[in-house]
Amino acid sequence: MDYFAISTVLSIPSERVVFSGLKMYVVESKGGAIACMLLALFFLGTWPAILTLLERRGRLPQHTYLDYTITNLLAAVIIAFTFGEIGKSTIEKPNFIDQLSQDNWPSVLFAMAGGIVLSLGNLATQYAWAFVGLSVTEVITSSITVVIGTTLNYFLDDKINKAEILFPGVGCFLIAVCFGSAVHSSNAADNKAKLTSFSNDSKARAQGLKDGSVSKETYTNKDLENATATKEKAEFGTAHFLIELENKRAIKVFGKGTFIGLAITFFAGVCFSLFSPAFNLATNDQWHTLKDGVHHLSVYTAFFYFSVSCFVIAIILNISFLYRPVLNLPKSSFKAYLSDWNVGAGVEVGPFWLCGFGNGLQFMGGQAAVYAAADAVQALPLVSTIWGVILFGEHRRRTKYFWRAC
Repeated sequence: MDYFAISTVLSIPSERVVFSGLKMYVVESKGGAIACMLLALFFLGTWPAILTLLERRGRLPQHTYLDYTITNLLAAVIIAFTFGEIGKSTIEKPNFIDQLSQDNWPSVLFAMAGGIVLSLGNLATQYAWAFVGLSVTEVITSSITVVIGTTLNYFLDDKINKAEILFPGVGCFLIAVCFGSAVHSSNAADNKAKLTSFSNDSKARAQGLKDGSVSKETYTNKDLENATATKEKAEFGTAHFLIELENKRAIKVFGKGTFIGLAITFFAGVCFSLFSPAFNLATNDQWHTLKDGVHHLSVYTAFFYFSVSCFVIAIILNISFLYRPVLNLPKSSFKAYLSDWNVGAGVEVGPFWLCGFGNGLQFMGGQAAVYAAADAVQALPLVSTIWGVILFGEHRRRTKYFWRAC
C-alpha cells in the first residue's frame, strides 16, 4: 500500500508537529501523522509473531494474555503522564490530569467500549493464530477491520477523505478476506493430506514387516535416516514438522474442523473493526453527547480509559479461563501463572510494549489524519506475513493438494 499517497487525502491545517511550552504535545502535520502510522504498522505487525512463538513453545495463552493486558495498561499510563502532561494545561487543551475530573463520561464510555472490543478481539486472535496461522489470521482480521471500521470512520469524520481514493482500497481489503479464507481452507486440506500420507506409510511399513514382504533391515536403515533428520530439525511444512509442532504447542489443533478457526478469526475481525470508531467518538464527540463547555477527550486521556477497560475485561476473562479453559486447554491457576511468568517474560515483554505503543501511535496519527486514514495501519499483515514465513515457515513445501484447493 502506498502510504505516501495518504497525504493527498488528508485535510490537516499545518505542516508541523506542534510542541509549545503552553500546550501539550499534539501531532498536527501530514508528515507527523504518516510517521505515527508507519511506526504503528511495524509495531502492530511484529508483536503477534512473538506471541505465536510462545504458544508454539507450549506457553498457555491464558498466561500470555495476562502479561499483555498488564503491559498494555502500563504503556497507556506512560503515554498519558508524558505526552498528556507536557506543557501547561489550558481551557482549549486541558492536560491528562485535568480531564480526569471533568464531566466527560459519555466520551469516557465510548473509549471504554473501544477497549472492551479490542480486548475481546485480541483474546480471540490468540486462538485463531493456532488454528489458521499467523499470516492468514492477520490478513482476514485486518481486512474486516478496514471494510467495516474505515467505512464507519469515513461517515463519522464527515466524509473528509476522498471516497474515490479511500473505498477502492477498502474493496481490495474485502477481496483479501475472501482470498485469506480460501488460503486457510487450502492449508487445512494440504496438512490433512500430508498427515494422511504419513499415516498410510506407517501402516504399510507395519504390514510389510508383519507379512514379511519387506525385510526388517530395509526399514531399520530408513528409520535411522529419519531419526537423524528428526534429531537435527524437521523441515518446515513436512508431516514430521506438523507432528512435532502439535506435540510442543499449547493449543492442540489436530482433529479440529476448518470452520472453527475461521469463526474465531471472523469474530476477532468484527471486534477490531469497532474499536477505532468508538475511539473516534470518544475524542471527537460527533454525536454531541458532551455538555456545553466540556472539552473533548484528548487522545492520551481517551487511550488511558480505553486501556483500563481493556485491562479489566481481559483480567476477568483470562482468570476465568485459567480455571475453566476453552478448546480443551489444560487447567491452570493464578499461582501457576505467577510461577510461569519468568518463562516467557524475557521474550514477550518487548512485544507487548510494541503493541501498547503501537495502539497509541495509531490513535495519535488518527487524531491528526482522521481515523479513516489511520486505519491504513491495518496493512500490518505485510509485516506479520514476513514474520510468519521467516519464523514459522508458513506456506512452505505446499503440495499438489494445496494448489488444487486454491
